[in-house]
Amino acid sequence: MAVDGGAGRGDGRRSVVTLDLIVDRTDGLDAFDSVSLAETVDRADLSHRVDRKYLVPLGTVRDALPELATTHRVLEVAGRFSTTYSTTYFDTHDLASCRAHIQGRRRRWKVRSRLYVEDGLCRVEVKTRSSRGRTVKAVAPSESGRHGHLSGADREFVARTLEPDHPELDVDALRPTAEITYERSCLVDVDAGRRLTIDHRLSSVLAHGRAWVDDGFAVVETKGGAVPSEADRLLVRLGARPRSFSKYVATASLLYPDLADNDVRALRGWCLHCAPRDTDQEGRP
Repeated sequence: MAVDGGAGRGDGRRSVVTLDLIVDRTDGLDAFDSVSLAETVDRADLSHRVDRKYLVPLGTVRDALPELATTHRVLEVAGRFSTTYSTTYFDTHDLASCRAHIQGRRRRWKVRSRLYVEDGLCRVEVKTRSSRGRTVKAVAPSESGRHGHLSGADREFVARTLEPDHPELDVDALRPTAEITYERSCLVDVDAGRRLTIDHRLSSVLAHGRAWVDDGFAVVETKGGAVPSEADRLLVRLGARPRSFSKYVATASLLYPDLADNDVRALRGWCLHCAPRDTDQEGRP
């Protein structure tokens, strides 16, 4: 991808904590029954859904897992309980997608190319948000060699998906603006048709520098209906609070001075960190 990320990650050291080590193996993900990808898609596809996001310490994840194991199963793919995601986000030169999120516009969009690293699978995704607050995700298969690029069939899919609600958007003006990687585990409540994801070791490279979530925190996201789930209520009981949090928008707002997301900047130095690069007088790389 074309994003130039020359900045390092802080002092260059990474925590040895991985998702498998969040909890003791006897009461962690191994305590869950597993579910296949095919059954997950069949029972909890959730292309139309309401997302609730939580930025929580790993201790909160540890405390939540035993109760979640009574209702959820862990997604297992090729013997793994987690998968590395590499996602390229596309935006306009003036970061219109970012700004729509920060300004709280009810109708907004995201375009991204996603690579499932261990499996070598790639797809293009378009996420839109309706005036009623529901998230709609459209997906098209791609090829791993096209990850991070938007051309040909991928470009046509994005244009076709966005045109009904965003006819003003010039798809040819979209460019890669961020590359975000993280480890994800997915817990599935097959009876309720809901999912919960746990994202850890999140790092973002942008032209303006690098930003990341502290290794002592995870991004937990519930995906379901308009009414909060039992998992949401459990997280709230454990002290977590849902927040408007986009991985792309959060990391971009830390690095671009003209993206004023005060909610995100209040987390800087605590659970969010960044290493900016030199910029010109307009705050652009």
